[in-house]
Amino acid sequence: MTAIEHGVLYRLLGRLGRACATRPRSVLAAWLVLIAGLAAAVALNGRPTDNDVTLPGSDAQVARDLLERADPGTRDANAQLVLHAGSGRLDDPARADVLAGVAARIGGIAHVVQVLPPSAERGSLSADGRTGYLTLTFDVPPRSLDRPVADAVLAAAAPARDAGIDTVPGGALAAAADRTGSRTSELLGLAAAVIVLLFAFGGLVAAALPIVTALLTLAGALSVIGLAGHLTGIPAVAATLATMVGLGVGIDYALFLITRHRQQLADGVPVADAVAHSVASSGSAVLFAGGTVVIALGGLAVAEVPLLATLAWTTGIAVGFAVAGAVTLLPAMLAVLGGRIDALRVARRRGGAGRSGWGRLAGAVSRRPWRCALLTTALLGALAYPALDLSLGQIDAGSNPPGSAARQSFDLLAGGFGPGVNGPLTVVLPLDPPATGAADPRLAALTDAVRAVPGVAAAGPAALSGGATATVRVTPRTAPGDPRTAQLVTALRAVRVDGTAPHVGGATATRADLADRLSARMPAVIAVVVALSALLLLLAFRAPVVALKAAVMNLVSIGAAYGALTAVFSWGWGVTLLGLDGPVPVESYVPTMLFALLFGLSMDYEVFLLTAVQEVWQRTTDNTASVREGLAATGRVITSAACIMVVVFASFTLHTDPVIKMFGLGMAVAITVDATVVRGLLVPATMALLGPANWWRPTRRRTVVTGS
Repeated sequence: MTAIEHGVLYRLLGRLGRACATRPRSVLAAWLVLIAGLAAAVALNGRPTDNDVTLPGSDAQVARDLLERADPGTRDANAQLVLHAGSGRLDDPARADVLAGVAARIGGIAHVVQVLPPSAERGSLSADGRTGYLTLTFDVPPRSLDRPVADAVLAAAAPARDAGIDTVPGGALAAAADRTGSRTSELLGLAAAVIVLLFAFGGLVAAALPIVTALLTLAGALSVIGLAGHLTGIPAVAATLATMVGLGVGIDYALFLITRHRQQLADGVPVADAVAHSVASSGSAVLFAGGTVVIALGGLAVAEVPLLATLAWTTGIAVGFAVAGAVTLLPAMLAVLGGRIDALRVARRRGGAGRSGWGRLAGAVSRRPWRCALLTTALLGALAYPALDLSLGQIDAGSNPPGSAARQSFDLLAGGFGPGVNGPLTVVLPLDPPATGAADPRLAALTDAVRAVPGVAAAGPAALSGGATATVRVTPRTAPGDPRTAQLVTALRAVRVDGTAPHVGGATATRADLADRLSARMPAVIAVVVALSALLLLLAFRAPVVALKAAVMNLVSIGAAYGALTAVFSWGWGVTLLGLDGPVPVESYVPTMLFALLFGLSMDYEVFLLTAVQEVWQRTTDNTASVREGLAATGRVITSAACIMVVVFASFTLHTDPVIKMFGLGMAVAITVDATVVRGLLVPATMALLGPANWWRPTRRRTVVTGS
């Protein structure tokens, strides 16, 4: 018997399920009050986001810390209002007067502390005078800027547009302007999930329950994440990723529980008892599966990257809410519905077809395991092959949709100043002893050394910050996402002034350091996640071979996801179908985050399948029969669950953010491969080859001591 079934957890969850079934309206009221309270708090306080990336221990972070100590005001939100004239110059007297008036109007907006008009001396006016930008400084952090602030700035710039000058938000202001409430991806994913659920359950009421449960729990999770943004920096991608995963697992966990509950009702079990048994059995597996996802996400701590840690715990919150909803909220709704769960039927379920089909497939594979294993391995190898060319980079605003503010400002600035203006670097040199004034020869030496580095379009002159720090602002010749810009960062760090190496900071340098760290830490992350997940499986099934095999199977499906990422985004196969102009680099943190997520999610299906297989094995000790019957028993429900995951994840490829597209495609491909090729072919083949060794357990030798 498994540790999942009939253990302490089984009994505790059984009591919880019975309590929810006994007082269902109290449980529902508690959930509704909780969700309403969290939603109200978010409505009153907002949900700030912060795309700033920190990387403790990196050279870019050292440069940033030095600047902050020298000038504490450097973290104020600096944004731009990009200006472009179709003809003439922005510094013509008439236009200069208009822009001065615009600057004064913007200066009256709340939290704006300084507005600087375009100037050739400050480098904010292009050589031809047609492109420039107003520099805006706020007294709040970037995450506090929202769409109303961007709208207010654009409204204040109306006189410039009347004078024939295009105005586009840039920098942090562009991020705020592009922040919309569009939910197209989520709605499409939900619509597709409803169709799958209707096929699975055949009734509108049963199909609606997983959707309602997932939406309520997701609302709670996103509210908590939004409120947490007031305490710490949370990137915009965190909420979207939490939505993606929260919807998928929320619907899936409810699907597993409802399937078991309906089976109990069909066997004549009273409603309260059916709820209690469903929560004890399927709820135990749900709790174990959700715990596996959270543990896999926890393995990202090994990377020592705050961005990944934030994405991990925000996604973990969504999974935690989904599990809590499956074992409390859903049982209460099942108890209230009683026998009406099968109301409003729209189709007749064909229960036996799915079971026999999966059983026949497992039987056919078991009769020719070597042939099936070899062919399947070859297919999976072909799917994963492009991953050998996987290289990490960074996305810049040039990959955003053409109509977005970030893309428009990026293109305007690149056209007027060169591509490197969108990713400036800051060279920071500690001065020991401190400089006595601007005439210190080390300042001129730093400027000359930086300007001599190949790839620098413009630099300097060096400026003093606090006396002990010299800084040079560098404009690369290449765009932020260009690999040559990362090479320039390395070259600048090789400069020496009086034997001292400078530090290089800025968002572009930070992301270059992030890619390097993730490349170095990826093996450790893989080892920790695999070890923790395998240990959890070992505790559940007490079968070392099964635990190790499950870990290897998950690696296979993840390899296919990496292959798809490389082929589509790096090679450009079909990338235009996803709404992008052409190939883009794979964002450096995506593969690492994907690994943890997919390893945990794939383990969900492994748990449900192996639980059924082991139950038959313990009853019959027939390995072939256990695989056949276990796959037949779980085939329909796991396939339905996988289809829901796939359609939810695939819908996010329609999102405007290229990084979200990467997550959506990678996760959809991995779940598809895992639920078909791996679970339907490779798992039965390997279990048939291993035979009774699947369930081998190490035994302790007992020493018998006899008296004299």
